[in-house]
Amino acid sequence: MTTSLESPVQTDAVGTNRWYLSAAPIVRALVHLCVPMAAAMIVGAVYNVINAGFIGSLHDPALLAAITLGAPILGLVMAVGGVFGVGGGALISRLLGAAEHDPAKAGEIKHVSSFAVWGAVIAGTVFGGTGLLLLHPLVTALGADAAAVPPTTAYVAVMLAFVPVLAAAFCLEQIVRAEGAARQVMIGLIASTVGNVVFDVLFILVLHWGVAGAALAMGLANLGVVAYFVAWLQRNSEHVSLAPRWFTLSPAVLKPVFGVGVGELLQSAFLIVTSLVLNNLAVAYGDSPLAAMGVAVRIAQVPEFLVMGVTIGVLPLLAYSYGKGDRNRLMAALRGSALAVGGIVLIFSTTVFVFREQVFAAFVADRTVLSIGVTILTAQLVAMIVNGFRGLITSLFQATGRSVPAMVMSVSQGVLFIPIVFLGNLWFGLPGIIWALTVTEGIVFLVGAVMWLASRHAIDRGLAEGSPERAEEVLA
Repeated sequence: MTTSLESPVQTDAVGTNRWYLSAAPIVRALVHLCVPMAAAMIVGAVYNVINAGFIGSLHDPALLAAITLGAPILGLVMAVGGVFGVGGGALISRLLGAAEHDPAKAGEIKHVSSFAVWGAVIAGTVFGGTGLLLLHPLVTALGADAAAVPPTTAYVAVMLAFVPVLAAAFCLEQIVRAEGAARQVMIGLIASTVGNVVFDVLFILVLHWGVAGAALAMGLANLGVVAYFVAWLQRNSEHVSLAPRWFTLSPAVLKPVFGVGVGELLQSAFLIVTSLVLNNLAVAYGDSPLAAMGVAVRIAQVPEFLVMGVTIGVLPLLAYSYGKGDRNRLMAALRGSALAVGGIVLIFSTTVFVFREQVFAAFVADRTVLSIGVTILTAQLVAMIVNGFRGLITSLFQATGRSVPAMVMSVSQGVLFIPIVFLGNLWFGLPGIIWALTVTEGIVFLVGAVMWLASRHAIDRGLAEGSPERAEEVLA
C-alpha cells in the first residue's frame, strides 16, 4: 500500500498520521500530536482524584494510606514499560523518517516493535514475580505501619500481578504515538479511564473489595488498553509487528532502545527517592508544610500536564524529522514547541502569581498553611518555567538517539536535588527545602543547554546521514 505524504486528503489512518509527521504545517502537526496527549494526562489526573474519592468514601484512613504508599511501585512499573516504550518508540519514528529515502529501513521496525513489547512483558513478569516473592519486606520498605499493612499488602499484591499488563500498556502507547497516532492514544487512555471508573464502582462500592478492588480495576482497564492498541496496530500499521518471531537481541536494536529507555527508569527511581527525602525533611516542620505542598502540587498540575503534552507529544515529530534528515522541519518543530511551552508557562505563571493568595485560599482556609503555601506555589511556578524547556531538550536528545545526554538529563535532577535540599535545609531551614527543586531545575536546564550546544554538530551529521542529498554539504 502506498500513500501520499504531500496531501492531508488520505483514505487511511496511517497515511494521515504519517502526513502529520512528514509534511503537515508545524502548527497543525503540533496540535495533532500534543493536544491529545495533554488531554489524556488531564483526564488521568481527574481519575486519580475520583479514585481517591471512591476509597475515601469507605471512611478508613488506612485504605487511603495504602494507595499513597503503593504509588512508588506504580511509578516503577510505568518506568519498566518506559525503558522499552520510549526507547523503542523514538527509534521507530526515526526509522519511519529514514524510510522516505531508504525503504529498507522500514523492515527494521518489525524487530524494534516486537523486541519493545515482548521485552516489556518479560521484564514486567520478572519485576512482578520478584515483588510477589518479596511482598512482605516490600510493604515494610514502603513505610506501612501496623494499621496500613493489610490494605497495602492487598493493593500492592494485585498491582504486582498485573505488572506485565501495565508495562505492555505503557510500551504500546509509545509505539502507537511513534506512528503519529496521538488521537488514537488519547482515545485509548480516556477509554481506559472510563473503564477504570466503572470497575471502581463495581469492585469498591458494590462488591466492597476495597483497595484490592481498586488495583484490580486498574489492571483490567489497562488490559483493555493493551487489546485496543494491539488491534489498532494490526489493522492500521504498515510496518509494526508484535509477532514473537520478529523478536531480536541484535545490538542494532538493543543499543538505541536501552540507550534512551534506561534513562526513563533511572529518572523514575530518582523521583521516588527525592519525594521520600523531601517529605521526610518537610515533616520536621510540622503538618502545615506537607499540607501546603499537597495543595500547591494540585494547583500546578494542569499547566504541568499541558507542558508535558507538548514536550512528550513532539518527540515523534522530532525523531521522524531527524531520521528523514529534514533539518528545517526539525528546527521548526523545536521552535514551535518551545514557543508553545513558553506561552503556557508565561500565561499561567503570571496569572497565578498575581492571584496566588486568592487561588490558594480556594483550596485551604488555614492561615498558617496559606502563608507557607503561597511561598511554595511561587517556587513551583518559577521551577515550571525552566522545567518545560528542560523536558523539551530531553525529548530532543531522545528523538535524535543521543543516549548519553538523554540519560544525563533524566538522572541529573535526582542526583543534584538530594545534596541541594539537604544543604538548603541546613543553611536556610524550610525556605531552603521549598526552593531546592527550583534551584535544581535551573541547574539541570543549564546543563541541558550546554549539552545541546555541544551536540549540534553531531546532530547535523546524523541529519546528513538521513538525507543523502545533504551529506556532502553538511559533512564537508
